[in-house]
Order: sequence, then structure tokens, then C-alpha cells
Amino acid sequence: MIRIEADLHTHTVASTHAYSTILENCRCAAEQGHKAIGMTDHAMGMPDSPHSWHFENLKALPRKICGVYVLRGIEADIIDREGELDVSDGLLAKLEWVVASMHSWTFSPGNEEKNTQAYLNVCEKKWVDVIGHPTTKKFPYDMERCVKRFKECEKLVEINESSLLTRKSLPETAGELLRLCKRYEVPVVINTDAHFCELVGRIDLASQLVEETGFPRELIYNTEWERIREHIIKKHGEIF
Repeated sequence: MIRIEADLHTHTVASTHAYSTILENCRCAAEQGHKAIGMTDHAMGMPDSPHSWHFENLKALPRKICGVYVLRGIEADIIDREGELDVSDGLLAKLEWVVASMHSWTFSPGNEEKNTQAYLNVCEKKWVDVIGHPTTKKFPYDMERCVKRFKECEKLVEINESSLLTRKSLPETAGELLRLCKRYEVPVVINTDAHFCELVGRIDLASQLVEETGFPRELIYNTEWERIREHIIKKHGEIF
């Protein structure tokens, strides 16, 4: 079983289709032995997202809750083939962790070329740390071409437990992504995308895929909090 030290994609009641508070998420992260957690509620393009003030005011949170570092983050939505996001650069610059994802509410599923161009272009966004759940079956794309670009632009790639649980992501697709990341030595993060606190840190299906594909542990960045911390300081500055 893979053990992570930071679950870097979680949601709270601020996104009203999730069911736990920040405090509840942090308590569960502490119970899992995590050193950090990413608070990444949905950006403003989603129908039930919080107001931009929610993200502006994340600075009001303590640096640690229940002994766990809280990363003030967001899940931004890719909205078009140019890779534009539903968040201003000004707001992203104030945050510490940015996941960029495709959702059918904010990005109309297109053909493979449209989706490919969107992923290639979002790589140019300075503040994006992670390409979120790029295995969702609604959005086929040229995976090998994009994985190479993720590497060039130093974007982490997410293996998303929630997508595997709900079958939004087929194991075969996620397995192919892992094989390509292994071939091109692209770092990944395994996250839960938890919408309920008791799911924080639970990555059984993703762990199984890692074993089946022989994916190298050293390329799973969030198995070691210090590597994530170094990444954040390099991109976002000395925040700890």
C-alpha cells in the first residue's frame, strides 16, 4: 500500500456538493498521519463554487490545523482550448496550490484535438501546480503528447482516487497515464479529491494501479511532504 504524506486535492462545504468542514478534513488528515493537506475548493466557474472572497480570505486560516499544514489552494477550471482558467492570475498569485482540471460544467467536451490543445496550453499558466484528474473519460486527448509537455513545463500529474471510485476514470486509462509518466519520468501526485472527510488520504485503488504498472515510488511526489514543500517554495515563495 502506498502511503502519502499530503493529500493535495480535497473539498469542503464551501463547494456545496461536498460534505465536510476544513476542521473535519484536517482531523482526518492528522489521523492518517499526514503532514499537509491541500484545501482546493472549486473556482468560481462551477455552479456551486464559493465566492472569490473565500479564496482571498484563506490567509485567515492558521498555518497548521490539528498539526497538519494547510495549503491555501483552489481547483481551477480549464474553460477553453486556449487553456484559459476561470480564475484571474491576480488571485492565483495569492494562493499556494493550484490544481487545473476539466469539468463538463465549464468545458464543453470536444474532440481529441480540442482537449489536447487545452491541456497543452494550460501548461503555460505559471501558477498551475497540478493537472487534475486527466483521465476522465469525457475528455479523451493525445496522452503521450501531453505527458511530454507536462514534463517540459514541470507540471505534476494527478492520479485521482475519486475518479477511480466513481468510474469517471477507467483503470485502463489511469494505468496508461502511469505507464507514460514512468516512461518519460514525469512526477505524479496521488490525491483523493475527497468530498467527505473520511475519504481523505484513502487511496486504495490508486495504490493498486501503482503496483500493477510498476510505477516508481520516487516519482510519486506526495509520498514525501518535503518534496512538495520544496516545490511550493520554488514556485510560490517562502510561505512556511
